[in-house]
Amino acid sequence: MSKVFVLDTNKQPLNPIHPGRARMLLSQGKAAVFRRYPFTVILHKEVLNPKIEPLRVKIDPGAKTTGLALVNDNTGEVVWVAELQHRGLQIRDALTSRRRARRSRRNRKTRYRKPRFLNRTRPQGWLPPSLESRVANILTWVKRLSSLSHITAISQELVRFDTQQMQDAEISGVGYQQGTLFCYEVREFLLEKWNRTCAYCGAKDTPVEIEHIQPRSRGGSNRVSNLCLACVPCNQKKGNQGIKDFLKGKPDRLRAILAQAKRPLADTAAVNATRWNLYENLQKTGLPVEVGTGGRTKYNRTIRGLEKTHYWDAVCVGASTPEQLITSGVKPLLIAAKGHGTRQQCRTDKFGFPVRYCSRTKFHKGFQTGDIVKAVVTSGKKIGTYVGRVATRATGSFNISTLDGLVQGISHKYCTHIHKKDGYSYIQ
Repeated sequence: MSKVFVLDTNKQPLNPIHPGRARMLLSQGKAAVFRRYPFTVILHKEVLNPKIEPLRVKIDPGAKTTGLALVNDNTGEVVWVAELQHRGLQIRDALTSRRRARRSRRNRKTRYRKPRFLNRTRPQGWLPPSLESRVANILTWVKRLSSLSHITAISQELVRFDTQQMQDAEISGVGYQQGTLFCYEVREFLLEKWNRTCAYCGAKDTPVEIEHIQPRSRGGSNRVSNLCLACVPCNQKKGNQGIKDFLKGKPDRLRAILAQAKRPLADTAAVNATRWNLYENLQKTGLPVEVGTGGRTKYNRTIRGLEKTHYWDAVCVGASTPEQLITSGVKPLLIAAKGHGTRQQCRTDKFGFPVRYCSRTKFHKGFQTGDIVKAVVTSGKKIGTYVGRVATRATGSFNISTLDGLVQGISHKYCTHIHKKDGYSYIQ
């Protein structure tokens, strides 16, 4: 399992320890639980002159999910890994819904907020809220990990795909394009663009090859817009035929492939829009920031025999990745950004009309929505133990979101706190 973070009596970070040793310290009364996610203990006695190992936090930013890892550069040990799920799409949809309701009220000549035209100046470095939340999530966890461990360096995957330089494979003066990493850059881009499926038959979970949509023998180029993925049977069957001849009897498939070939990656655009903002904010921490490309990340992961996941990608970011990684027993913490609620004063129906009032009281019976609780129900129809994120009501009848689904109508009397609300939910 991943290591357990340790704090001394002054809340200063010490070396992370094995979970078994943490259990021993807790059972002997030498430590107490400081926080559950990520699991951290605090010692009752001061440690004199501790020898603290420096750690590196490594980040693989993504549009929907970001990989995080703590690695010891000296020993190659992977101390802690996590996957952070962003809520950018939820923010976008909420803003769109609010904008529609506001405009609908204006069109109906009912009460509305007057349009404002003098507040549209955007400061330098401005990002849309859906993208800004991605950056804020990562910075929050870098700051949190810095308070729980001795971090001395940061590695970030800055360049996801260098699409300009990939247009011409014969550019001189760019080392990775003429070396080992070039194929990794192009292949990783195509795997994500075509969703790791065969463009011609849609086969998944099968070996795929890079295929020229318009064959080279018929004037096709090596540009990325002329490349797709094809399984071995489709690639051999197509040969040097033009795509219009090969898919003559499948006009829908032909249109879809031609459209996808020219379509940019929305997720890649989101990463490209936030990468420099994230890099500049990471530099403000005062720690040295190493950057690497997506191709190098895949190269490092492949030669070390690690599977394709966000957290293993994070472990392999940058040239600082140790030659030998100690990965045995590492289990990721799955983190999902949930936000801190809303200031909306009433809920609306799909037409924008108010349907119910929102209470401004956050705490009910000592709990608030977003807390992670454990409920041990001893009587009634819902006898059992439930652990999950709670949604509170003034009546004291709560809902708990567990791994098995939503459980409604749990009394607050059965609930005890596990983790106070911090804007995230967790799965260990």
